[in-house]
Amino acid sequence: MLSGKQRSYLRGQANKLNPIIHVGKGGIDQALIDQMEEALTAHELVKGKVLKNSLEEVRDAAEKLAESCNAEIVQVIGNIFILYRRNKEKPIYKLP
Repeated sequence: MLSGKQRSYLRGQANKLNPIIHVGKGGIDQALIDQMEEALTAHELVKGKVLKNSLEEVRDAAEKLAESCNAEIVQVIGNIFILYRRNKEKPIYKLP
């Protein structure tokens, strides 16, 4: 569970990131979950976007992906969400 200070730090780090995961009209399927797993392993902090043609709500999509990937939701704002999962072998971010 992330504290408020850690969440704030990660939000600041995510500002410069571009969304690399896009949830479209197909919704969340196994291919998207696998893509998120790879992205979290490589980057730890991943920004995603729910497209307008998607039937998923942004909060619901973020919760489903976080649960499927054992990640934590850092922020949901507008149609953008940010997920974080610490890489145990090579951590990138040092949380306060």
